[in-house]
Amino acid sequence: MTAGPFRVGLLGHGTVGSAFAALLSERADAIESAAGRRPELSGVLTRSRGAFDEILASSDAIVELIGGIDPAREYALRALEAGKPLVTANKQLLSQHGDELFAAARTGRTQLRYEAAVAGVVPVVRVMRESFAGAHIEKVHGIVNGTTNYILTEMARTGASYAGALARAQELGYAEADPTEDVNGKDAAAKMAILARLAFHASVQLEDVPFDGIEEITPDDLDYAKEFGLVLKLLGVAERLDGGASVRVYPCFLYGGHPLAAVGGPFNAVTLESQAITEVTLSGPGAGGPQTASAVLGDVVSVMSSPGMELEPAQRLRFVPEQDVESAFYLHLEVQDAPGVLARVAHVLGENGVSVKSVVQKGMGENARLVMVMHRVAEGRFRHAVDAISKLDLMRAPPRSIRVIEEEFVG
Repeated sequence: MTAGPFRVGLLGHGTVGSAFAALLSERADAIESAAGRRPELSGVLTRSRGAFDEILASSDAIVELIGGIDPAREYALRALEAGKPLVTANKQLLSQHGDELFAAARTGRTQLRYEAAVAGVVPVVRVMRESFAGAHIEKVHGIVNGTTNYILTEMARTGASYAGALARAQELGYAEADPTEDVNGKDAAAKMAILARLAFHASVQLEDVPFDGIEEITPDDLDYAKEFGLVLKLLGVAERLDGGASVRVYPCFLYGGHPLAAVGGPFNAVTLESQAITEVTLSGPGAGGPQTASAVLGDVVSVMSSPGMELEPAQRLRFVPEQDVESAFYLHLEVQDAPGVLARVAHVLGENGVSVKSVVQKGMGENARLVMVMHRVAEGRFRHAVDAISKLDLMRAPPRSIRVIEEEFVG
């Protein structure tokens, strides 16, 4: 006896929702051959069509592609509590109400799938959840926002200003008309909250993730960094530290041997580190209607193939204060062109226990600059040193600093 169709209720029919509906119809035959049931839409909810109660009652699973918090949160909770598997691409909903959603999934003894919420078609959630379920993941770091990666790639490639590269990204459709949450780091922070929850089996919310963006990056920073063999990326970093964890988003320089250094344009990539697996990097397109729809469909197929319930634990993490997290740093100083300037700066750094790895002196007169890379040091100690340097009478402008990841993986 042939099983009946697998009925999918679709909430939202915008760019991603319409692409998902089309892809579901296109791939239905292949999915039926692989999974034994044919997926079909049981109903579509938009502002002008459909009724949620009817769609919920007539569906085997719900796909939420409305976006935002309300009414997506209400619909998601009702679906999960009713025992209906939920597939969502809603990073803000997951990062702000993840505890509530996972609790509802456990109550309803059903599944919550969210591959498309993090890195487009890059299957990092599935790999962490299934392939590396037994690995003790120590660190997850990655490029999880394609807009900022394109902007930084263009600035490095062409020498364009931040504003110029952003305008180009908007022309090509890589950046929204209002790109604020992309360029200020909030979008990446929401995604890192989701990845950290998965990696550390703990409750991590958006509010737990400090973030900085790329708005203040200048072409000078990129030019000088090339002399040190560095490439700039906006990174999300989640790592276990001293019995706790640190989850943050910030612009960061990488050396060429790092697996994320060569990831350019609007692509996303995530590196997983564990003693059991050493290092694995996954990369691919990070955004776009068809790409996101493909990831959503993959989750629907997973739901069809696995009757498992959501068992996500909700333990709390101790988050290590930012000032106690160690990092290397790039430091850019616009200084007076006078004897003894480097010695005075080095004295302040030394007093604060900050060690210089390399230094370049550039320009003369009003263009005199000192550009340095520091060895790893606690962030609070480095910030104290920079504050002291900013008060020296030899400074012509406020210091600029950017974190540096020294880690490299050379095969």
